Amino acid sequence: MAEDDPARTARQLMRGAASAVLATSGEGGGPHAALVTPAVAADGAVLLLLSGLSEHTRQLGRDPRCAVLFQGAAGGVNPQTTPRVSVTGTAARTEDPALRARWLARHPYAEGYAGFGDFGLWRVVPSGGLMVLGFGRAHRLAAAAFLPAAGTGPDAAAALGRSAPPGLVAAAARALGGAEGDWRAAELSSDGIDLVEQGTGQVVFLPFARPCVTPEAVLDALRDAGHAALAK
Repeated sequence: MAEDDPARTARQLMRGAASAVLATSGEGGGPHAALVTPAVAADGAVLLLLSGLSEHTRQLGRDPRCAVLFQGAAGGVNPQTTPRVSVTGTAARTEDPALRARWLARHPYAEGYAGFGDFGLWRVVPSGGLMVLGFGRAHRLAAAAFLPAAGTGPDAAAALGRSAPPGLVAAAARALGGAEGDWRAAELSSDGIDLVEQGTGQVVFLPFARPCVTPEAVLDALRDAGHAALAK
């Protein structure tokens, strides 16, 4: 993670999170928290696939203001060393097929139920946030902080997925804790890239040490991660 840049650290933490906590306002204004499975759109918005049967979904329908808490791994035995970012914003339903595809790319295991009638995609537009990297290391983030640098775009990402050597991608995935398997490069931004195992749908996120805005730079980042794995 790019801890010298709190905004980029926050974006990478969000991109790499398989789950998060959604905070909504219950009846009478009381707080409510729920486990959710997020993805992040190209514009930094948080994407959530929610069931209309869930209490938090009904609450968003009444009051769209919410917060989403993402957290990484603790740096020691004290949980307070865990890096985390709380994103505040406003949620709204979306029927955009590209955003649904983006969410499914991060959670391919959900393909079997994502199309059920009671599930809908929600888009949370960040209005600000708080990035905490440990004791005394809190950073307020403005809405603009959640916008990544210009990326390579979906066409370049697809081309990279076809051209990146599978062995290199697999080595990078194993360096991130992925299992043995058939790994391919997938969703791409200047902050990092998702790697997906084709058989199981496991997804791992490779954060870039510095922004990568060309396919060549992304391949270099994959090589660095792969070489690190092979050196172990």
